[in-house]
Amino acid sequence: MEKYRPETYGEKIADIYDDWYSSPDESSISLLSGLAHHGRVLELGIGTGRIALPLKEKGIDISGIDASVSMVRKLHAKPGGKDIPVTIGDFSDVPAEGSYDLIFVVFNTFFSLTTQEEQLKCLQNAARRLTAEGVFLIEAFVPDIGRFDRGQSVRATNVDENSVKIDVSRHDPLNQLVTSQHVILTDTGVRLYPVTIRYTWPSELDMMARAAGMKLVNRWGNWERGRFSSESGKHISLYGIL
Repeated sequence: MEKYRPETYGEKIADIYDDWYSSPDESSISLLSGLAHHGRVLELGIGTGRIALPLKEKGIDISGIDASVSMVRKLHAKPGGKDIPVTIGDFSDVPAEGSYDLIFVVFNTFFSLTTQEEQLKCLQNAARRLTAEGVFLIEAFVPDIGRFDRGQSVRATNVDENSVKIDVSRHDPLNQLVTSQHVILTDTGVRLYPVTIRYTWPSELDMMARAAGMKLVNRWGNWERGRFSSESGKHISLYGIL
């Protein structure tokens, strides 16, 4: 059985990733552009360029890190993609040169680091790469463990005349791990797209950030800078150097 590794998700899903996940709304690009202040920007888990390419089109000096060669190959095949430097590697190491005015990780990608130690290491390394006035941004969901029944969840997310898409998950509350398979059933066979994440609560993230030498500057409930509340399904959290 193949062991799940940092590159597994990207390598398995690269061929259909852009079909499943649409381009971001303009508000996310606007917020990130404003935070860049015309400086250097680094995206952790850059993938196929869903965020990076629109930022590049706005004149942002952006580079990225990703563990998946196949995802980066998709990025570089797109118009302007080859102009974005990408380091292949584990983004918890933040293997990049120089300092950045903005480092960000979005779309729950931070949770692909599957231990608290890896997540803390990522925050520590990101803090070392920030300029004195630089900021670190993370977009992630707020955990909802109520969706699991006896530690598991099975949901049909799409059913049509040609295929069925099912998400199957197991929840390990002790380690805050969710191990999932996106299962695609068609008349030609079955495709499996695995993903393993370690979720964090916003308060835990704040504590790890402080241990890494950063403090919470702001937290929004959406890309329009809406108020974060107990009803928010996700958070966009901004950290600066202590």
